[in-house]
Parts: sequence; C-alpha cells; structure tokens
Amino acid sequence: MPELPEVETVKNVLKKNLLGLKVKSVDVNYSDMIKTNVDDFKKNLIGEEFIDIKRLGKWLIFETTNYYLVSHLRMEGKYYYSDTYNHDLHEHVVFYLSNNYYLRYKDVRKFGVMFLVTKDKLYTDTPIGKLGMEPFNKDLDINYLKEKYKTKRLPIKTVLLDQEIMTGLGNIYADEVLFKSRINPFKKAMLLNDSELSNVIENSRIILQDAIALGGTTIRSYTSSLGVTGSYQDKLLVHTKKVCPICGDAIKVSKIGGRSTYYCVNCQDVKEAINE
Repeated sequence: MPELPEVETVKNVLKKNLLGLKVKSVDVNYSDMIKTNVDDFKKNLIGEEFIDIKRLGKWLIFETTNYYLVSHLRMEGKYYYSDTYNHDLHEHVVFYLSNNYYLRYKDVRKFGVMFLVTKDKLYTDTPIGKLGMEPFNKDLDINYLKEKYKTKRLPIKTVLLDQEIMTGLGNIYADEVLFKSRINPFKKAMLLNDSELSNVIENSRIILQDAIALGGTTIRSYTSSLGVTGSYQDKLLVHTKKVCPICGDAIKVSKIGGRSTYYCVNCQDVKEAINE
C-alpha cells in the first residue's frame, strides 16, 4: 500500500504535469469508486483548472478552480499521465485534459476512492476531517500521543496504523519506526513511556523524510506509475528482512491486527510473540 512518502512522490510528479491544465471531460468506468454523486462528479469537473495538488497523510487533494478532488490510492491505485488512452479494463477514472493528454487512474483491486466537494466541505464531507496529525506537525508531541494512547490496550503496531491519531504511517514504516525505536510491537500503546513516545515521534519524522527523499519504497504493490521509482527499500532495516542488522539474530514475522509485522526479538525486547 502506498504510504505517506509514496503519495508525496506521486503528488510532486503530478504537480509538474497538471497545474494550469483544464478538464475537458471525465470517464467513470467504475462508479463505486466515486463517493459523491457520479453525475455531478463528471459534470462539475468540466472546465475546472488544476491550480494545486496537496497531500495530507495518504490522501491526495487536487485543488481545482471551484472544488477539491480528494483521492486515496488504497492498496494498488496508480495515476498515469500520457497522450494515449487504450481503455484498459482496470482504468476506472479517466480525465481528458486541455493539452490533449489523459490523467488515468488504474486500480486492479478497485479499492481506491475519490470525492469531489466544494472547498468549504473538505473537512466535513470527506475523511480528511477525521485525520490525526502528521508526524511533521510541530504540535505533535509527547503530550498529544499520551492523551491519544491513554486508553489504547491494542498493540502499538496496530495503533500506529490508526490514521485518526497520527496519519501517514502504514505497515512498512510502522515496522521501521518500532525497530529503530527499540519498541516491542506487541506492547500495549497505553504502556509506552515518555522516552518511547519521543522516539516514535522522532523516528517517524526521520524515516518518512528519508523515504520521501528517495522517492518512497518500491516493493510488492507499490511500483512507479509516473516515471519515478522509489529506492528506500534499499534502506529498510527490518521490514521483509531476514537478519537483524544490529545483533545478527533472525528477524521474526507475526500477524498483529491482521498485518504482517517484522521485528527483532532481541533488539525490541519481545518476550513472547503470537501467531508466528
């Protein structure tokens, strides 16, 4: 699944290509992907100009003249910008642009979603309003996490994936943050001490910033669709790895909250794993 660094990379490439272009028409080939009225979605975008593209957490926010087009790639969604359109079976939304190019959204698993809302409805009529702070937010501090975690009996790995607390981390980077912070991924979030909370914040910022600089992580379902291939996979310390780079022990993998979790028993002080 594309996480914050991958979505940031997509955003930056799209900005280079789309700003200043207008939408001539829109094809919607899978209407369930559009979470606002489909007819209005197609009609209201005609003549709209792309004036900015933003990102919050894992969400892309296309700002047009009068609307926000909000898009989540979910597991495998990809945008393509090209001068051809071959009516691929898995290209579910296609924007015809004023320069005779196409912006094509492809999603084999059909999990991605889009909203089109007026600018005053971004935080009320889309999931954007429910998102927690990004790690880069200066207001995200130990006190913020302590308040959010104080009743959380779930494992910290699961809670790190809760986008309503801290947005941007997915499975890959959550593993990396916990490993670099030397935190047991099975530990209840409510039991983290101040030092551990500080490490979560600091390492989230460091890892995400490094991943952004390298174009994200290109493994499995996230691959380049806009001419950019991420290389942060070469810097991963624990996720998908076999041997701990610190102590040399074998990396373990277990299911936590249904997600494959990679960790070092020794370095992360894991006394007992479950569902190995």
